[in-house]
Amino acid sequence: MSRFPAATSLLTLAALLAGNVSLAQTPAGGATFNQRFMTPETALKAAQATLASCRAQGYQVAVAVVDRTGLPQVLLRDRFAGPHTVDMALGKAWTAASFRRNTGDLAAETQAGRPMSGIRDLPRVVAAGGGLPIDEAGTLFGAIGVSGGPGGEADESCALAGIKAVADELSF
Repeated sequence: MSRFPAATSLLTLAALLAGNVSLAQTPAGGATFNQRFMTPETALKAAQATLASCRAQGYQVAVAVVDRTGLPQVLLRDRFAGPHTVDMALGKAWTAASFRRNTGDLAAETQAGRPMSGIRDLPRVVAAGGGLPIDEAGTLFGAIGVSGGPGGEADESCALAGIKAVADELSF
């Protein structure tokens, strides 16, 4: 125990204040950040290319494109796509953006008994193939979700066509 408890407290306080002063002097560039978002036109182009790919394969689908925060930018539903496909496409796109990963991979990793299986219990999570993040040069721009093909792999192949259609526009 120190003979000068008040002096020890003052030194501790001074050290804390000195640390806070250095934090307060952080350059303005460290206090904010910039994010890049897709334009609605780019999102629409990705959705249209996705829909065209599915149609070419004979699939009637719904396509959702969300921004990096998971908010919808575009939703297209082909005339004979089932009514459930809208919610599924939105859920797949939201999940891909939220987890920044392919929903087919997430489906495999969250099977019952797996360590990450609890993720399936979260609201809005759709752990089924057909959702892909739109990521170019390490920047997440959003995600595409597709529902209505004969399985997640078919949905994913259509989503990939949509991403390829806008990749050049999103790259540096």
